[in-house]
Amino acid sequence: MSELILIVEDEADLVQSLEYNLQQADYRTRVALDGESAMQALQTGDPDLVLLDLMLPDMAGIEICRRIRNDDQMRNLPVLILTARGEDIDRITGFEAGADDYVVKPFCVDELVLRVQAILRRSQHGESDLHADKVHFGDLHIDFSAHTTGVSEELVELTPLEFRLLEVLYARRGRTQSREILLRDVWDIEAHVMTRTVDTHVQRLRAKLAHCGDYIVTVRNVGYRFRADPP
Repeated sequence: MSELILIVEDEADLVQSLEYNLQQADYRTRVALDGESAMQALQTGDPDLVLLDLMLPDMAGIEICRRIRNDDQMRNLPVLILTARGEDIDRITGFEAGADDYVVKPFCVDELVLRVQAILRRSQHGESDLHADKVHFGDLHIDFSAHTTGVSEELVELTPLEFRLLEVLYARRGRTQSREILLRDVWDIEAHVMTRTVDTHVQRLRAKLAHCGDYIVTVRNVGYRFRADPP
């Protein structure tokens, strides 16, 4: 069965366009026109991805995103934010709330569909092929081809953005990455403002990796470094 996309948006014309184009790309869709309907759909519809407008009539989209990330059953659900506000500080707020991607209105719907496809591809735990790029670092196991991560014998479910953060840190292991560099290379944000986006996501990533979270070392007043050598 095709993936289900929950569209949380109150602009009727945009909803119609999103539904048509996503269905043409073989996705199923469900629509919520306000925050209350969105929360009900999240509890009953089991979507594979949420397209979330920030400006809803009854609830801020940011609050819905935070609720998703704080819910044990939904915390790994991919969220793509739609908004008319495109300043860096607005994007940062969205990412700090746990969004996986951020699209500013007006946007090309074809590009949005491609972003949806990319996020879902990264979030799926498909079977790895014989040539998958797998690494073992202490008790941490990463399969870059299948986009899966494990600690010891347990599979760890990461959001697409968390996996991307781990991928960047691991690829540069032994080298300190400033918050500004991580914002640029993981979130595609050129930020010159104070933000807790990186700190928030590193904290979540460490928690999910259990004892392997210690492989990510805090470099005070600078950023983070993945250990050069396994324990």
